[in-house]
Amino acid sequence: MEVVKRIEIMASSIELNKILKGLEKSGVPGYTVIRNVAGRSLRGTVSDDFSSLDNVYVIAFCSTEQIDAVIENLNPILNKFGGVCFVSDAMQMNVVRCVGS
Repeated sequence: MEVVKRIEIMASSIELNKILKGLEKSGVPGYTVIRNVAGRSLRGTVSDDFSSLDNVYVIAFCSTEQIDAVIENLNPILNKFGGVCFVSDAMQMNVVRCVGS
């Protein structure tokens, strides 16, 4: 098992491309995007009326060494356009698959 950082981002879908470019620029190896996210935060309720202003949820994992670059690249985007990012510790299980067994 290996310690990694879990990155969770909730933001407007309009800014998704900027967020993904920020992750890629930081060297994050991959991510998952969930569209049409609804919920409630300190800023109010985000409805699920599926307009052009839908929110997205992005989850990604990176090494502990990469997290400073992630924060540096995402902070200006989220501060300018809105959204929130949470970073936490996680454990990655390295599963080895045997071919032909």
